[in-house]
Amino acid sequence: MTGGPDELVLAEHRGSVLVLTFNRPAKLNAWTDELEDRYFTLLDAAEDDPDVRAVVVTGAGRGFCAGADLQRLQAAGEVSEADRARRRPRDMPLTLRKPLIGAVGGVAAGLGMVEALYCDIRFGSPAARFTTAFAQRGLIAEYGISWLLPRLVGRSRATDLLLSSRMVDAEEALRIGLLDHLVPTGNVVDAAVAYAADLATRCSPASMATIKSQLRDDANGTYADSMTRAESLMLQAFRGADFVEGVASHLDKRPPSFPSLPVRSSDVPV
Repeated sequence: MTGGPDELVLAEHRGSVLVLTFNRPAKLNAWTDELEDRYFTLLDAAEDDPDVRAVVVTGAGRGFCAGADLQRLQAAGEVSEADRARRRPRDMPLTLRKPLIGAVGGVAAGLGMVEALYCDIRFGSPAARFTTAFAQRGLIAEYGISWLLPRLVGRSRATDLLLSSRMVDAEEALRIGLLDHLVPTGNVVDAAVAYAADLATRCSPASMATIKSQLRDDANGTYADSMTRAESLMLQAFRGADFVEGVASHLDKRPPSFPSLPVRSSDVPV
């Protein structure tokens, strides 16, 4: 059982890595508006926290997230457009400038699978399982999964997973691209945190933020547009302090000392 809204998603700082844990284990961390608001608030705070350089998201107990809470979903047909309005868009995690790493230690179903796909990189334990679930609930491919999934696994596999809602185990998830790393032994959260800490220690926050924006902006553009954009960004990088530090630290054979990202209200370009 969880207490107040602040306990629906737990936050733990492990050095420069913030670990966020969906915390409704008795319900396999089924999604509610209150859980969403808490999660997005924590992501929002992490965005401008100079002490946070990467975020790991996971679920308590046997699930990552079992999707929308079905008891609350029953009343969805009676909800008006005004009632469905959100303070933040549902795909808000995609806008995070910092690396967002998923640690999937159980089922990720429906909206829970979408939330896992919003992560930049996914680690999974042998207990990780994925199902789109939507077709079996009389729903459609929600919240951008019809765009995200084909880009990860290919169009025909995405069609299979969306139409059938079949369960995908950890080994298949790794093979087809739903998982990037399978952790056969040990703790999947620890493995994800170690990876995130390596990014936080060795990689420029500004470089990672720019690379994430390139991947997002170039997804539907042409190769020529990507090259043109990269040329401009490369010139900016050459003039930046992070480039100087990156080269100097490599030549000096020492860990780099990159500055944190500027806050979003700053005029400093990222």
